[in-house]
Amino acid sequence: MKLPNVVQELIKAQNNFDSGAYANLFSETSVVHDEGKTHNGRKEVEQWIAEANEKYKSIMEPIEYTQKGNKGVLTANVSGTFPGSPLVLKFHFEINEGIIQSLKVTE
Repeated sequence: MKLPNVVQELIKAQNNFDSGAYANLFSETSVVHDEGKTHNGRKEVEQWIAEANEKYKSIMEPIEYTQKGNKGVLTANVSGTFPGSPLVLKFHFEINEGIIQSLKVTE
């Protein structure tokens, strides 16, 4: 499966629980939607992922990736310390010039 570099780096940062590296893959004006909450900008993204890493210890294993234009969907098996683990989740990206502009996580 061919993944854009920024998606490969996101998976690597997630699996290493590196919230700084994870957040640096997002633009300063990025938007993330997860668990019914919205996080705006790189600083909020870093805070969100640091808290999620601490709480859930999630590891991502890519299953499939599709892309149309600057939008992509990563389907991944996600395991961690959350109820129902493991789950298959979809990560809906908008990527411009190698930087994530938006991410929405769905089941």
